[in-house]
Amino acid sequence: MANFSKSNVPQFSVEVYQNEFLPEGGREVDAIVTVTSTGGGTTGGVPLPGTSAADAPGRAADAAVVLMVDCSGSMDYPPTKMRNARDATAAAVDTLREGTRFAVVAGTHVAKDVYPGNGRLAVADAGTKAQAKEALRRLGAGGGTAIGSWLRLADRLLGAADAGIRHGILLTDGRNEHEAPEDLRAALDACAGRFTCDARGVGTDWDVKEVTSVASALLGTADIVADPSHLAADFTRMMENAMGKGVADVALRLWTPVGVEIRFVKQVAPTVEDLTGRRTEASPRAGDYPTGSWGDESRDYHVCVRVPEAGIGREMLAARASLILPDPTGAAAPQVLSQGLVRAVWTDDMVASTSINPQVAHYTGQAELAQVIQQGLDARKSGDFDGATAKLGRAVQLASASGNEETAKLLSKVVDVVDAATGTVRLKAKVAEADEMTLETRSTKTVRVKK
Repeated sequence: MANFSKSNVPQFSVEVYQNEFLPEGGREVDAIVTVTSTGGGTTGGVPLPGTSAADAPGRAADAAVVLMVDCSGSMDYPPTKMRNARDATAAAVDTLREGTRFAVVAGTHVAKDVYPGNGRLAVADAGTKAQAKEALRRLGAGGGTAIGSWLRLADRLLGAADAGIRHGILLTDGRNEHEAPEDLRAALDACAGRFTCDARGVGTDWDVKEVTSVASALLGTADIVADPSHLAADFTRMMENAMGKGVADVALRLWTPVGVEIRFVKQVAPTVEDLTGRRTEASPRAGDYPTGSWGDESRDYHVCVRVPEAGIGREMLAARASLILPDPTGAAAPQVLSQGLVRAVWTDDMVASTSINPQVAHYTGQAELAQVIQQGLDARKSGDFDGATAKLGRAVQLASASGNEETAKLLSKVVDVVDAATGTVRLKAKVAEADEMTLETRSTKTVRVKK
């Protein structure tokens, strides 16, 4: 394990869990890379001892947030939905730390920055918070939904802020019907890497894949708030989490020797997110995978590499995993926050070479759990009830075996569990739409390895 402990950024550590032993002819190496950040959400935005705000690029005091509120016509059905959205956004504004730059965007088939307006950001204090809440009280519902336009406006606002932490919060209650799917995809591609964004769907008339695609592309969280009266509590938690971020734009850099191929890189905790296709080349043998913003937290990544064949007794460095913090000006080399090593050793000891590391086994199961839930729900929607039963039964089996109690509880609202251990289930004849959407939205949430 290696540490980085300069006082101007949180302290990061990397631990690698793997079985490094391969049989003769073995070529595939799996490792779980656990990254932990401490000291990044505990100072309340106040510089650490011996530093000033200027010494702390990326601290919460150097943050900018844009709140995007759906104001389409459907937000008036029922009228309490719009009121709850206004109240929730006001609660999030109250949670902003002093000095945070922020704006409020009203989203319909067009995007409008309703506070402070004119392409600017306000600086959070008692006065600007009161003004923002007054602007929120004037918001009404009308028009369509074009989420890509909301994100592009948020990007322009945040880009002008030159802030260390750039974050969006997006609320929608409907489907993205007033722009083409490729327009939303283009907006997400344009915004990726520029800011993170949490996305929430309120009620049950929105599209799960649209909302989760926003959070996935922008390295945020996605969730359902089926009851609009729960929005304020959810928005407050989201903003508290955003205010706890201490450093942004951290990348997981993988260096591999000649002849080693990276098969995949996935975040596997706290949620499953495939990062393989997001690699950017750092050097001929190294590539960077984005991880977004960090506070006090720990995440797990599954790295799988393919190594050249080697004889018994040979060993090699299969990969070096490093946490990299780019210099915001681009003038200096990136800082290496921490690093760990992935090894390969060839042995004729069958016990050693066939043993599966517990962390690798656990997260392989968690990734499969997320996949079979999605496949099962898709099969159910298409009328393939036998396929849905098989996939959701496998999901119940995996959730039970891994101790993922939250997912098991959500599955029990969609299927009747006959035997969790064998995955024997029956599809429920009637399923509440909110229950099905909650399972789909939260399907990628994982649990850590049981101690």
